[in-house]
Formats: sequence, C-alpha cells, structure tokens
Amino acid sequence: MARGFDRLHPALQHHIVNSLGWAELRPTQEATIDPILEGEHALVLAPTAGGKTEAAMIPVLSRMLSEQWQGLSVLYVCPIRALLNNLEPRISRYCELVGRRAAVWHGDVADSGRRRILRDPPDVLLTTPESLEAMLISTRVDHQVVFAELRTLIIDELHAFAGDDRGWHLLALAERLEVLARRQVQRIGLSATLGNPADLAVWMAGDGRAPARVVMAESSPPGSPEVILDYVGSLDNAARVIGQLHRGEKRLVFCDSRARVEELALGLRGHGVSTFVSHSSLGVDERRRAEEAFADGNDCVIVATSTLELGLDVGDLDRVIQIDAPGTVSSFLQRLGRTGRRAGTSRNCLFLATEEDAFLRAAGLLQLWSQGFVEPVKPPPAPWHLFAQQVMALVLQENGIERRAWKKWVGKTPAFAKMRESEIEAILSYMLEAQILHEDGGLLSFGLEGERRFGKRHFMDLVSAFTTPPLFLVRYGKAELGQVHHSSFITREDRPPVLLLGGRTWAVTELDWPSRVAWVEPTKEEGHSRWRGSSGALRAELCQSINKVLIESAAIDAFLSRRGKELLDQLRGEFSWCRSGTTSLVCEGGRVIWWTFAGILANGMLAGALEAAGIAVKRVDNFWIRLGGEPNEAAEAIAKLTPEDLRPIVPPTAGDDLKFSAALPPDSVAAVLSARLSDLKAAVEVIGRPVSICRPAETREAEIARANHEM
Repeated sequence: MARGFDRLHPALQHHIVNSLGWAELRPTQEATIDPILEGEHALVLAPTAGGKTEAAMIPVLSRMLSEQWQGLSVLYVCPIRALLNNLEPRISRYCELVGRRAAVWHGDVADSGRRRILRDPPDVLLTTPESLEAMLISTRVDHQVVFAELRTLIIDELHAFAGDDRGWHLLALAERLEVLARRQVQRIGLSATLGNPADLAVWMAGDGRAPARVVMAESSPPGSPEVILDYVGSLDNAARVIGQLHRGEKRLVFCDSRARVEELALGLRGHGVSTFVSHSSLGVDERRRAEEAFADGNDCVIVATSTLELGLDVGDLDRVIQIDAPGTVSSFLQRLGRTGRRAGTSRNCLFLATEEDAFLRAAGLLQLWSQGFVEPVKPPPAPWHLFAQQVMALVLQENGIERRAWKKWVGKTPAFAKMRESEIEAILSYMLEAQILHEDGGLLSFGLEGERRFGKRHFMDLVSAFTTPPLFLVRYGKAELGQVHHSSFITREDRPPVLLLGGRTWAVTELDWPSRVAWVEPTKEEGHSRWRGSSGALRAELCQSINKVLIESAAIDAFLSRRGKELLDQLRGEFSWCRSGTTSLVCEGGRVIWWTFAGILANGMLAGALEAAGIAVKRVDNFWIRLGGEPNEAAEAIAKLTPEDLRPIVPPTAGDDLKFSAALPPDSVAAVLSARLSDLKAAVEVIGRPVSICRPAETREAEIARANHEM
C-alpha cells in the first residue's frame, strides 16, 4: 500500500485489507486521502465504476474515527432516489466495519423509518436536496439538534446538479447547514469527466474560504473503444436489429425519452427478447425489480432513460446501445463507461439512429468526442427565483425571520452574493406588496397570497427547485406501476384509454381525477403514454460539429456502418452548399433559410436582431432561421448586425417553467429569462462570418458542369 493508505486510521486499514480483501487502493482513492484528511474541499473525477464512492468514504470514515465524530456527521447527497437505494448497502457495509451506521432518507422512506432516524441519527445520511429542504422546513424535525454535528457534505454526480437550478438550491442548503452546525462543512464532489473541473470545484466550494482541490481519475481503460454509428430508419427497425445482434449478451439500451423507452421495450418483447424497463416515472418497486432481474440475468436487455447513466449498479454489461443520440459528449462518456469493466472486455457503444436528424446529432457528437472535447458545465445564471424560494423556506425554518436575516443564512451563496442591493430590495418589496410575505415589527412571515400559492400540502412545493407536471398514479391492484401525464387519457376513440407502461399495455378501468389515480388491468391492445418532454435545445459546439461533418470527410467516417456511410454521402450531397467559415442563405421552393449552425439560443438572439432591423422571421431552429422577404435584403441586414444589436427572444410562456416566478416582479422574471435564453458568444461568432446566398439547384448544376469540364 502507498503513503496515503498509511495515513488512514488503523482500524480502517485492517478492514480494507482483511474484511474487504483489497490488495491495494485504486490511484484515485489514494489521491483523495491527503486532501480529505486535511479537511480540504475536493472534486473527485473518475469514469463510471471508477471507485468514486470509496474515494470519498474511506478518508471520511478515517476522519470520523480519528477525530471521534459523533451524531449525524456526514451527508451523502445524490440526484435521484434510485441511486441512493443502490448505494446504501455498500456504504452501510463500510460504516458497519468500523462500528458506524448509515441510513437513507427520501420520499419513499416510510414515516416509521424517518422517526427512527430522528430518534437515533446515523453517522451517515444518504438523501436528496429536496429531502434536506423538507427536513429543514418541517416542524417535526429539530434541525438545530439533528444537524449540529455535521462535518462533511458529499455530493455524488455533481455535474448532474451543477448544470441546473438544483445546484444553486444545494449550495444554498449547504450554507444553511453550516450555520446550524456552527462550523465550515467540508464539501466533496464526485463526478464523471468534466470540461471545466477547476471552475466546478470553485463553484462547489461556495464562498472560497477553503481551497478546492481537483483530484483527477486514473486514465481510461487501455485499448480503443468499439464505437459504431448505424442508421436503421425507425424504432421498429431498431428493435429488430437489437433482437438479432449480440444474442446471449447483456445489453443496456438508452433512449432519451420515457415514451421511446416504453415503445422500444414493447417492440423488443414482440421479437422475443427478455426485456426490462427503467425510467423515473415507473413505480419504485417496478423499477427495482427490473434492475435486480437484469443484474442477475444473461441474454437480456434493459431499456432506460438517463437515470441509468448516473452510476446505478446493474451488474456487468456486455453492450451499450444508444437509440439516436444523447445531448452531450459527457452523457455519452457516462454511457460508454458502463462497459469494459471485466477483464478481457472493451468499452463499446452502438448508435442506432432512427431519423436523419438524429443520425447527424450522433455524428456531430462522435466528432467532438474524437477530438477530446467535453462540455463545460455552467450553472444557470441569475437564479433570483431561488433567492425568493430560500427566503420563504427560511421563514418556515425559523418560524419567521427579520428582513435582513437571509444574509446570515444564504448570503454567502455565490449567486446571491453577486446580487445588487437594488435587485434584492425589488424582490422583497414585491413579495410584500403581492402579499406573498407579510411584515410585522420587522419580522417576515407568510402572507395570504403566499399561503394560497405555496401553502398546499404543508408547503411541499417549496422543497424542490424544479417544476413537475401534474402526473397520475397508475395502479394495478395494490401495485403502483408508475406515473403518466394526464394527456395520456385523452383519446378520440369511443373506448377506454390504453396505457403503455413498463413495456406492457394496460387498459384503464377507472379514473379518479380529484386524487389523480388511474386503475388499470392488463390488455393486449395497442397503447401509449405521455410525459412532458425536455427542451430540444442543442449546444452551439454540437451544431458547429454537425456542420463540419457535412462539409468534410472527418474523423467521423471511421465510426460509420455501411448504411451510415451511405446516408452521410447522401446528406453531404444535399448540403453541398455548406462551406467552412461561412453562413449560408439558402433559397429554395420560395423559402429563404439562413443556416447558421449556432444553436437555438444564439439563433434566437440573431432572429430578434433581424426583426428589429425590419426582416420578417418565420421560425427559429437549432441550425437555421427561416426568413421572409428577399435574400439580398436579408443578406444586407445580416452584414450590418453588431454585438450591440443582439438581444434574446423571450417567449410569453417562457416563465411557466421558472419555478417561483410568481414571487418575482415582472422585471426580475424578464431579467432571469433573458440571461438564460442567451448565447452571446455563439451569436457574435456567427455575425463575424461572411454570408453567402445559395440556390441548391444552381449549385448542383455548377458542380456537374465543373465535373464534366475536369473530365
């Protein structure tokens, strides 16, 4: 064992060697020992199954023993409940080896289990940010006592938090917990590959009072991964290909929507493939049974959304198959890292594109990956709505607070610390004027409108930073099958709705609209289920990579199947007007389309600037902007655009998904949305390129003439 191991508590050293039977620690686990024992904040980076959990827990347990921590001293936070359930047996075993305890607290834990935890808190509590918030605002939890001994906060899958508002929520919770613990709490982040680890380490550390060390993982497994991009044309064809390929092996198939997961699973079962399903809207028992059966099985397939990207253990895999493409290189790396864990096996991923657009997204993604690119994770700007949430949560937590007392609790949260006094006062004044809050003798409490908007279910809407659509619980007898959106029950036919859930079809026998419960029974009829999907916005880097794929025979060609090569040759012919370093105004069929390949956020800003210049904008896409009028007029307007002209377009309904926007003045809502619907860098790059007017029919004729001349 190396020097880091020698610093661990003797009891822990003994159990690592004798109880766990480990001959040595992995390099990442060795590298974390010094910074964690020194009390530093640390961001630990390692691929999937790289031993990140142990890299954090081993030195933390050593500190627990050496420094004689008592009570609840460690919080282990995960983005999803399924990951908590998956980790708990492993972490509990490590704790029990040295006479300590771990427990889980989340929404699926029964009241009896929660009461047991409060009576006798464990040393390590595994939970989510939402459950932490619920504990802090609950009148049944004496948070002053429960969190008094807290020393360390471990954040698993940090990248999954940092890229959205849950990350800001978690940082605010960390600040509040430090006030309760009366000490600085060590923060340890665990993550897969990131494009900007140093930035994320500083962000995670909060106010920068302590150094934030980045601990890099060992290099990827030796050997080049086997990656293939194939074009199959439909989800039915994908099911047929999966059913025929790699028989006798364990295959994990990713789809990026719950509806597609269900449809593919049904198709695979129709081809006689032993198939299991996992996504966030399945009932916890259904999901657990599927994951356990898959972990123990062979010659089977599990079809999943990104929930199985986040480190859940489903045993050794032979193959990963991706339907269409994930949105980022980081997601692809997570999925690729699921394979190649056993000796003698290699990492692999088969992309099966069902549409031409999806094929191009996958091709662009693989080109970025081949160049070593990984997206930087950037916390969303201007989380002012979460400032309003935190003020309301503190009112509940402390049974009323003074108007300026929020500074004591969350004033060091980086995003809030950067807010101007005028912005803060505008929000607090609006909350008082709108009767969301009430002030009496300098003490803030909830007002009548605040009670009406946020007081339902004992203020449970305040515990999460994201909006959730109204879902129906689907029951078959006593079993909870999962949840679906209410639009799943809308049918034009004169018969009961039929749902597709868990890869099986269910006829609805009874709907309880007030309670939002649907009762079902098995059927062989065709069914469907709906969920509200996420945004289709693509990053500018991916859009530009797709542009490069269409222009040149790039590194992507090495990953293509025969069908993939044929399709790409066809697409390159259709996009023969594409040129490197330029944008194109393509005129065909009476339409004028400006192809920017800049992403929808940048294109929205460009479209707004063109509208202000008097050019009609018909539609905005990730890759293009459809314009009205004459191409020459549009080209002249584009050539005159300056960075000062660029403003984001904020749709009237954009605030619907901004939770707690009702607690902000309209100007503040507009400022938050404007900051989040902007990609100024990509938009400026576009207007810095020359624009050419192209007529594809004329382009093809010119190419034919040139080819004939060369002959």
